[in-house]
Amino acid sequence: MCEIFISADPQHYESRTRSVRLHGVVTSIRLENLFWRVLDEIAERDGMTVVQLLEKLYDELVQARGEVGNFASFLRVSALRYEALIAHGGLSADVSVPIRSVNARHALAALPEVWSAAAAQPPFNSSARAWAAEKSRSPV
Repeated sequence: MCEIFISADPQHYESRTRSVRLHGVVTSIRLENLFWRVLDEIAERDGMTVVQLLEKLYDELVQARGEVGNFASFLRVSALRYEALIAHGGLSADVSVPIRSVNARHALAALPEVWSAAAAQPPFNSSARAWAAEKSRSPV
């Protein structure tokens, strides 16, 4: 099992910081190289630069959620969702097909339920730990 993961090129998981200007504000974003590559591919599919893609994602995230939170984490999840959509047939692997031409609802329907917002699990909190600890001390 581990060979599948440990055989990855170390350059893929090295981090790189890019300084970008989002609506006139300079900010730094640190991601692993593989995530930058995936974001490059997403941007290229729609004829954008990575900075243009980041601005678009940032704007749409603010519009949908009202705030951004951890933008670097959002970008990692976006890259993973893109790859999952390709793997599950929601998006074509043909990079000449623009993402803007895809029906989002149809594409998202291809993902397993675990990828949906409704299936998101709350973090494992201290009360859950306390419950688990209590259960482990109970006689069977």
